[in-house]
Amino acid sequence: MTKIIGRKNEVKLLQNALNSNKSELIAVYGRRRVGKTFLIRECYKQHLFFEVTGLFNGTMKDQLSNFSRELSKVKGRGQQEISVPSGWLEAFSLLEQIIDKVRSKKKKVIFIDEFPWLATAKSRFLGAFENFWNHYCTKRSDLVVVICGSAASYMVQKIVNNKGGLHNRITQKIRLMPFDLSETEQFLKYNGIRYTRYDIAQLYMAIGGIPHYLDKVEKGMSVVQNIDSLCFEKDGVLADEFDRLFRSLFDNSEKYLLIVRTLAGFNRGVTRQELIDKSGISGGGDFSWKLTELIESGFVSESPFYKNKKQLSLYRLSDEYSRFYLKFIHANQGNGAGTWQRLFKSQSYISWSGFSFENLCLKHIQQLKRALRIDAIYSLNSSWFNKDAQVDLLIDRDDNIINICEMKFYNTVYTIDKKTYKNLQNKIEAFQRDTNTRKNIFLVMITTHGIKTNEYSNELVQNSLDLNSLFED
Repeated sequence: MTKIIGRKNEVKLLQNALNSNKSELIAVYGRRRVGKTFLIRECYKQHLFFEVTGLFNGTMKDQLSNFSRELSKVKGRGQQEISVPSGWLEAFSLLEQIIDKVRSKKKKVIFIDEFPWLATAKSRFLGAFENFWNHYCTKRSDLVVVICGSAASYMVQKIVNNKGGLHNRITQKIRLMPFDLSETEQFLKYNGIRYTRYDIAQLYMAIGGIPHYLDKVEKGMSVVQNIDSLCFEKDGVLADEFDRLFRSLFDNSEKYLLIVRTLAGFNRGVTRQELIDKSGISGGGDFSWKLTELIESGFVSESPFYKNKKQLSLYRLSDEYSRFYLKFIHANQGNGAGTWQRLFKSQSYISWSGFSFENLCLKHIQQLKRALRIDAIYSLNSSWFNKDAQVDLLIDRDDNIINICEMKFYNTVYTIDKKTYKNLQNKIEAFQRDTNTRKNIFLVMITTHGIKTNEYSNELVQNSLDLNSLFED
């Protein structure tokens, strides 16, 4: 049996649907290659009654033909072929007839994968599906209908935020995100690959926690060799994934790409207004929708400003592969084997990796809180900045403490020298002065290999965490 790595909460939700006393409608969405189909098939392999996958760029006729072909495969139909229905109302009516012939009251899973691709122009697919759910499935107690899609704009607007026939009908939604560092480590070990956590972090900062990408990592090759092979060699799996990725996820992807490329130019994030000004996109409702969809898809993250000043929230390009592609792959395409072995020693990479490590920490705040033993204390995460200083992660706690987190990616134990000491001291004083907070300020250093104890660290640092803290399960 294939092992499901991580996904504990998602598996629990899916299993609960099998044990409920009513029919369930589950929407699963997330970016391409994140493992949605694998998760559903593995969780429901003993209960799958009908499965169909939309065809990318298929016509309505193609989709209906594929649907009828899958209907013909349903257990108990024998070799009898089903004629291609004239439209989606008829197609779902045929599915209903097949379900009605089954006497078993056990839960049956209907899995519609790449749901948005079935909804071709003028096909009225969504209306037919709404009718199938509202007028057939809800009258039964033995169905689990799973609709799944990578096309974020469709899944967010038409399903998650549906104002029509599916409004408040979704009984469970699962936004499937990439693996975290702990899950990535487990996945690599499952494939027989054992890297140090420092190496796993470097790999993650380049390709992220996307299972499909991680599955292409070759056993017996170093991280540098694998990145070279995947991203820079001719026919490398990730050499030209970027454009395909956005075309498959977003209709009219040009504006999404413009937002992403703009954010890629700012390591520390930008405010909404700065993003509008830099990208040249009008800041109306269309821009807001596109930014929301990029956030929902896991490409962009929003860091609220201290005390929730909305206009000062910072937006970052948080998808590792996209950041890596725009920084290194795009400019070095076609350079062949050995490209990354040369680039990863450059000052450009050293600088880039520092900011990438900060993004990595921001994705693992819950792990950091567990390592600090404050996960049971109510707290709010935010950023803060003024003209003199910036803090990318503040943890404002209910026990009268604010943690200011400083993140450093270094290939050995990190030493706080006099210059760094003054910079950190300035940060703390600027924050206290600007906010007038009466809370205690605790400085947390988050580094790859810990910090060296000296007079500066003894005076300033209350907590020191190393890379292992990000792997807290």
